[in-house]
Amino acid sequence: MTKLRKGSFIKRAKDITLSSALTLAILSGTSMMSSCSSNEDESDYSYEETTYSKGIRSHIKEVKPGEFKITDEENVAADKSVAIVTYLDGHTDSLSTAASKALIDKDVNNQSYVGHHSGLSSMLLYGGMGYMLGRSMNNGYINNYRDQNPSRGAVYSNPGVFNKSQSAVQSVNASRSTRVVTSRPAGGRSGFFGRSGGRSGG
Repeated sequence: MTKLRKGSFIKRAKDITLSSALTLAILSGTSMMSSCSSNEDESDYSYEETTYSKGIRSHIKEVKPGEFKITDEENVAADKSVAIVTYLDGHTDSLSTAASKALIDKDVNNQSYVGHHSGLSSMLLYGGMGYMLGRSMNNGYINNYRDQNPSRGAVYSNPGVFNKSQSAVQSVNASRSTRVVTSRPAGGRSGFFGRSGGRSGG
């Protein structure tokens, strides 16, 4: 009976020791997870958003078949940015920023802009519209093409129009505002990666 009790006591002691060790391990793991969670860098869930309150309305005129000049550029609300094109036959088109970008991309991809700086796409690229597009996210390549033509003033009908355009561009730049947007939801990391919607303001 004594041996049984002794064996039983030893067995129980081992069980208690293993149970305590397991409990400590679990508590330690929980503590580490909690520590990692609390030390997460909030910057991982933030991004910088830049917006402009002012935009450009560009007036472009066809002066010869297939050749254009910018005749005026003025400030408008950012969401009213547009290129108004007047053709030789008298009809006009209004090109949104999206339509202007599509035309620029088409000619850039075909390299048809090379050596031909009087076409409509060149007016859009080197004028105020190109400036606006170059400020937008992921459109940095437009600035690269603009920088390849240091004599961008040639796309304007006269120096007075060019100077007015530069003033309008400066007003656009002065309307720039930047803010940090934190997109991490209250539900934590899993909610951030699991959601299907896009980031606010992006």
